[in-house]
Amino acid sequence: MDQTHKQLSLYGLDSSKLLKDPQFAWVHPEVIQDLSGLHLAAKAAGFDLQVYSGYRDFQQQLTIWNNKWHGRRPILDANSQALDIIQLSDQQKMQAILRWSALPGASRHHWGTDFDFYDPSLLPKEETLQLIPQEYATGGCQSSLSEWLQANAADYHFFYPYRRFQGGVEFEPWHLSHWPSSEKLLANLDARQILQHLKEANAAGFSCIEQNIEQIMTQYVRNICLPEK
Repeated sequence: MDQTHKQLSLYGLDSSKLLKDPQFAWVHPEVIQDLSGLHLAAKAAGFDLQVYSGYRDFQQQLTIWNNKWHGRRPILDANSQALDIIQLSDQQKMQAILRWSALPGASRHHWGTDFDFYDPSLLPKEETLQLIPQEYATGGCQSSLSEWLQANAADYHFFYPYRRFQGGVEFEPWHLSHWPSSEKLLANLDARQILQHLKEANAAGFSCIEQNIEQIMTQYVRNICLPEK
């Protein structure tokens, strides 16, 4: 991969080097074999393992961010309840968004290495996935799949970057990441490049982001749960 493509793909601005897979959409080339293996193992165990959300480019993540900033999409608290953004300062609003949604340019979903998994056959009739922790907890509709993934995902080099809340991104029991590939990509992220792309895109709340970028990188981007030994 040449340097330009490599840099742009890191920030969700170029998907040309990802693989277009009919089952999983855009996937990093180093991930496809393990992802296929995980899928087949889940199928053998009786699960229809599907990707609810995988690759998202910069523009998709920017749309999510801008909609939340401007109140067109709810910002949730730790209990998955909508916050009243009118009561929040810009910094409080930024931090509330970052608990559940990555900063555009810094999302793990830009890489084709991270996936939000679910089994549509486990959903109650006529219900759609809300992607909240309660669905994956004991008694939730996705709990059996969640238990199976916790026991088996590491065999295919997947781990839970948000296995528990560590003061940054909230607990996300649906989000798995391919360690060998994502580790290298995370290490290469450059805060200055992220700011440049956000400025060029007129991202909502840019001045607040710019003032707090180092905190964002430390608290929300690099602050992940490492794979369990």
